[in-house]
Amino acid sequence: MRTLLVVDDEVGITEALNDLLSEEGFHVLVAPNGRVALERMAEKRPDLILLDYMMPVMDGREVLLALQRDEAARDIPVLLMSAVPRSSLPLECKPTAFLRKPFTIDRLLTEVGRLLGGPAKP
Repeated sequence: MRTLLVVDDEVGITEALNDLLSEEGFHVLVAPNGRVALERMAEKRPDLILLDYMMPVMDGREVLLALQRDEAARDIPVLLMSAVPRSSLPLECKPTAFLRKPFTIDRLLTEVGRLLGGPAKP
């Protein structure tokens, strides 16, 4: 079973994504900010990270930079989610993929499947 790490400070979003992605056959870990996300990754390496950009404590930019510095984690794909257009993000923000909020469930599942090489369910 593939493991996804959902990182977002909005509880409603993490709950909805947890429910949706679990129903799709993924094991889902949740973190309310970047600092907790890095702690969760030390416990269980995810196959994909769904990362919100704007969060307190440690934002998406800081998480991306930490992942780039970590030799063991830099190859984990990151789907960055934000209401901020990608063109407005700092140049050092280099996620594997980007989804502009709001997005549809179909668009999210398509991106997750693309990044993982196929859906969780056969």
